[in-house]
Amino acid sequence: MADLTLAHELALLGYDDAGVNRLGAPHLGFGLAGALLLELALAGRVTVADGRLVVTGTDPLGTPLLDDALARIAADPKRRRPRDWVRLLAKDLPDRVLDGLVEAGVLRRESDRVLWVFPRTRYPSPTGAEPVVETQARQRMLAAVSSDGPVEPRTAALVSLTRAVDLDRKLFRDLPRSQVKRRLAEISEGSWASEATKRAIADTQAAVIAATTAASTAAIMTTTTS
Repeated sequence: MADLTLAHELALLGYDDAGVNRLGAPHLGFGLAGALLLELALAGRVTVADGRLVVTGTDPLGTPLLDDALARIAADPKRRRPRDWVRLLAKDLPDRVLDGLVEAGVLRRESDRVLWVFPRTRYPSPTGAEPVVETQARQRMLAAVSSDGPVEPRTAALVSLTRAVDLDRKLFRDLPRSQVKRRLAEISEGSWASEATKRAIADTQAAVIAATTAASTAAIMTTTTS
């Protein structure tokens, strides 16, 4: 698939083989929004200064998802925190990302009903096998976490993102947990990117964690008071 972004990779990793979202909503949306910010940071289009997201370049990247996000951030007169943009960009983002994967033939869309009553949409692979691009992402990440060497920037960013949405336990469940925790910390703190980019990615990771934690807390409070 051309123009595969971190958001597309995260969406593939976030769905199981049956095409069911295992991150849940709105967590998937927050993670995908964080992926856009990570991609823009890696491309040198945004950074974080004084806790606020700052646009450092407006040249299009040629990918609609990223260019639309960049244009929206650049046009906003208010300098917002990464966590604000995670919430703002998350709306309708899963549908756009999944639509792109369906249009590219990486996934297919299936609509049915659970117990013949509740509507459900799934996104399994058209072949029944794991998509090649998902396998490649998994292999890159597994190699990074299993080794002690340097990590390529986009892979390091994806690893950091999966950690933010608590997907790392599922992805690396066959590795010793102590090794995974140590290596994830090393990757997050490693010298694989410039200090400005590392700061932007660290802040974006924190923003995704804050957004998902707030959503989980709100859901618990709603359940206990209803």
